[in-house]
Amino acid sequence: MKSKKILEVCLSPDLGGLELYMSRCSNELSKEFELFCVVSKSSKLKDYLDNALEVFELKRKSSFSLLSSLKLAKIIDEKGIDIVHLHWTKDIPIVVFAKIFSKRKPKIVQTRHMTMTRFKDDFYHKFLYKNIDTIICVTKTLEQQIEMFIPKKIRPETKTLYLGAENAEFFSKEEIQSFKDKFKIKDSFMISLIGRINEFKGQHLLIDAIKELKRKNLNIKAYIIGHAMSQEYLDKLKQKVTNDKLNELITFVGFSKEVNKFMQACDVVLMTSKNETFGLVTIEAMKNQTAVIASNSGGSLEIVENEKTGLLFKSEDSHDLALKIEKLYDNPDFKNYLAKNGKNRADELFDEKKQFVKLCKLFETI
Repeated sequence: MKSKKILEVCLSPDLGGLELYMSRCSNELSKEFELFCVVSKSSKLKDYLDNALEVFELKRKSSFSLLSSLKLAKIIDEKGIDIVHLHWTKDIPIVVFAKIFSKRKPKIVQTRHMTMTRFKDDFYHKFLYKNIDTIICVTKTLEQQIEMFIPKKIRPETKTLYLGAENAEFFSKEEIQSFKDKFKIKDSFMISLIGRINEFKGQHLLIDAIKELKRKNLNIKAYIIGHAMSQEYLDKLKQKVTNDKLNELITFVGFSKEVNKFMQACDVVLMTSKNETFGLVTIEAMKNQTAVIASNSGGSLEIVENEKTGLLFKSEDSHDLALKIEKLYDNPDFKNYLAKNGKNRADELFDEKKQFVKLCKLFETI
């Protein structure tokens, strides 16, 4: 008999790293615990959950929906939930009020994926955080931020647990070449930037870097992969590509289910976010044994060892990004050295199975 009943909650309408991590979390934890899920009716997240899981859909209008909290409380009581595990920060009020409304009064565990930048010492935040039992931080830096910004008297217990990536399925040389032929890569040096398209992710830095590298006549092609969080920003990026006459060098792919193929086809995968809390794409690229270049801020500093398992460029500096790309363009042996070391580091520290074993042990103690 499974020891605890866990309710995974993610009412985000999006489908990015945070949401997909919730789906993998649910699928893995269900092997050890009796598990239920609650997702947004407007999300496609349900499609990524194991068909054997019982999934509830809620219509979420705002973070302060008492109706959503009441519905969630009903699920908690009917299913006898012991732990509610949430991922999206905006779900905190709904989950906390659901705990208050419920008869079960389950433990609340948050896996925090976003940075914390200001003090949470007002009445509202004190009320919320004193009702959360544990915050799982995806980096050590994030745990330090929480200790800094949440008063000790109401601060939940904190634990650092890195996210993990699953082992990649490696494709044959023929499969990769066929994939590259589809995108007319030929013998070009191939770069990709994978993630939600919004200004925070820094896609504009890649465009500026390619513009600079074009002047040096380097044979490089770049691919921007992911769905747009802001259509206005996407339109702005596409206009920039056109204005800089880079249409032959930069392709907007949109959302892709063939991310592993892209990574293995690429020479380099970029992480250009201004201050990414963790950087799941980075470890996924490392798992695919592809060289990575990431900004020297946020979670990348805990993932990438500069000049050993990848390269770090000065955050928000497209010129430095261009120099780092050129360095790997000119040094294929060094690029392969970084890729090999990166895979070894990801296998050791950021393996999904190892991290989920640690997560299961943590839930056993809560």
